[in-house]
Amino acid sequence: MAKKAKTEEEIALFRESVCEAAIKLFIDRGPQNVTMRQIASEVGVSPMTPYRYFRDKDEILATVRAAAFNRFSTALETAVANAPDARSKGRAVGDAYVDFAKTYPSAYQLIFSLPQQDEEQYPELVAANARAQKAMVNYVEEMIAAGLLEGDAQLIGYMFWATLHGIVVLDLASGLRGMDGTTLREKIMRTLYAGMKVQPPHLDD
Repeated sequence: MAKKAKTEEEIALFRESVCEAAIKLFIDRGPQNVTMRQIASEVGVSPMTPYRYFRDKDEILATVRAAAFNRFSTALETAVANAPDARSKGRAVGDAYVDFAKTYPSAYQLIFSLPQQDEEQYPELVAANARAQKAMVNYVEEMIAAGLLEGDAQLIGYMFWATLHGIVVLDLASGLRGMDGTTLREKIMRTLYAGMKVQPPHLDD
């Protein structure tokens, strides 16, 4: 008797189980040290089974990174949407960024610590990456439109992004000995806003 074909739901659940197993291996060992056979073993299936659902290890990495990017973007977009006014958006994004990194450290590592070659071969990952780039710039555009900032939105957004990323990485690695991460973020942001000769947006709220 022919084996019954899996339903779309069953396929999605299996792909998810493969991705969850791969994430642990990617983070523990680094993608370059992980094989499809090891992923299959972690899931508890035959070595060839994952190939029925993914072309190769790189496609799995692209899939889990795209999901991480989208979760990250959703967190930032929700924070911006819920901010009561334009002046609150900068603080809202900063809080959401740090909260995401601390709540989902594995996803944060997938985004920023596990890059891959030939990313353009994976449209889903390219789109998710672009969404994250926009999430770190769109709120700055809104603040500029409200007259709270002046300058190039992308440059300013990336300045803030670099600051947040640096603080998060140091904080997660226990590198901020003797310094509170929130205090450091507020002081740096105040300095950046002062350099742009604008009033800091609700940094003390």
